Amino acid sequence: MIPIAKPWLGEEEKKEVEKVLDSGMLAYGEWVKRFEKEFSEYIGVKHALSTTNGTQALILALEAVGVRGKEVLVPSFTFIASATSIIRAGGKPVFVDVDEKTFNIDPEDVRKKITDKTKAIMPVHLYGQAANMDEIMEIAEEHNLYVVEDAAQAHGAEWRGKKAGAIGHIAGFSFYPTKNMTTGEGGMVTTNDDALAERVTMLRNHGQTARYMHEELGWNFRMTNIAAAIGLVQLKKLDRANEMRRKNAKFYDENLGDSVITPYVDERAKHVYHQYTIRVKNRDAQVEEFKKEGIGFGIYYPRGNHEQPIMQKLGFTAKLPTTEKLCKEVLSIPVHPLLRREDLEKIVTVIKSSVVG
Repeated sequence: MIPIAKPWLGEEEKKEVEKVLDSGMLAYGEWVKRFEKEFSEYIGVKHALSTTNGTQALILALEAVGVRGKEVLVPSFTFIASATSIIRAGGKPVFVDVDEKTFNIDPEDVRKKITDKTKAIMPVHLYGQAANMDEIMEIAEEHNLYVVEDAAQAHGAEWRGKKAGAIGHIAGFSFYPTKNMTTGEGGMVTTNDDALAERVTMLRNHGQTARYMHEELGWNFRMTNIAAAIGLVQLKKLDRANEMRRKNAKFYDENLGDSVITPYVDERAKHVYHQYTIRVKNRDAQVEEFKKEGIGFGIYYPRGNHEQPIMQKLGFTAKLPTTEKLCKEVLSIPVHPLLRREDLEKIVTVIKSSVVG
């Protein structure tokens, strides 16, 4: 079986975790602080604030900018957490369509959906390619809005040479095992804004401003030293892992172009291929071929968030033709750094022989 995703873990991670276990300091502490410092330096921001998963990173970021009772513009073509984090932070998701080529938020649709209740825009850097941050930041400045980057799939991705997570006012990352780097479970908030960083720090630690002084309702969203130990090693591997993903993607680009629609890469972006997502006309037939040949795949995503039962129940609906079209066509194939050349060749052969593109 060729898995759709596989974390790149080895002896270095084990040894770092053993150091934590030997220290007896398992919860938030030295390793977490080092991880936050090194991650902030890598992204190029003043503050990196760890948390227990990517969804909580987004909730903290949204709470920090104050979306409660306000609208947040967010693409529907993304994982459900992008929308549910807005609701959990007290905001209202307003679903926006995406650009058909990049799969990322469509700035023109953003402009159409801004109201006097809009507080923030949440671009999602889907599949590892940064959204059009030039236009998003321009729109935000025009309307005095916050930009909360959902960078859960974009570790190391860039827009005009600047890292995803360092462009908007605040951002959230995920370290789930399928991501470009992992801590098992975990997340990170990044920002250059001192006030936002202070608020995130307070909210993730029971709303505490000083020891046993609780000013607001907060949570226990603190990362552990065990998770951070894995993250410290993974961060050192990240650029190598991303280059391996890009190399695998290039192989697909060169060998699949006549069979399916391969990913479009904006020349201003550095894609890190969290997923390599093709578009096919007869997806069900292609999926059956993958199953027969033992090739992992993913459909990210079979329906937009605006069509999810919970969103319709809550009244957050929309009509998004591009999103609805893509949901019927997208198919992600393995691109992770542990693929062998024979794996890549097999995947290409199965796709081309299936003739369902």
